Amino acid sequence: MIERDWADAACKGDEDAFYHLITTHKRKLYGIAFSYLKNEADALEVVQETICRAWSKCHQLKDPESFIPWLIRILINCSIDEQKRRKRVAPQTVETSTGTAEMVSVQRLDLEIALERLKPKYRHVLTLKYYQDMTLTDIAKVLDCPEGTVKTWLHQGLKQIRGQMDYGGERYYG
Repeated sequence: MIERDWADAACKGDEDAFYHLITTHKRKLYGIAFSYLKNEADALEVVQETICRAWSKCHQLKDPESFIPWLIRILINCSIDEQKRRKRVAPQTVETSTGTAEMVSVQRLDLEIALERLKPKYRHVLTLKYYQDMTLTDIAKVLDCPEGTVKTWLHQGLKQIRGQMDYGGERYYG
């Protein structure tokens, strides 16, 4: 069976077809959630929430061919909801049991800070394009907008990132 047939069966209530689609795309779903949340536990929780929402609303999907972009759109919305929830909750200090910290390059931190400062539409396009290696056509399906709009958002997002970053990749504080 091709993916469209699996999606059609899943939308008609076939649990096995739904399970097949989810297991086929689980790495991609986790990767997108992790790129938004930067935390394994939160990313797994958001993927689980996405799957629950998708299963309960699957029968309402009119075009089974757009099942995966629809699923990714739900995942992005759940990730954004989790980010908002994090901001409302007071930060808690968590001590690591090993006492070691992961080394993260300054340039990567600067890039992540610059991404956080972007408007959500630009951040979504850049995240899907460069963190998930999705094509512009796929991004347009996920975000439910024309491909030309995605190209514009990509261009504007990159322009704003360049404006925040110095040539060498270091944060420009001027």
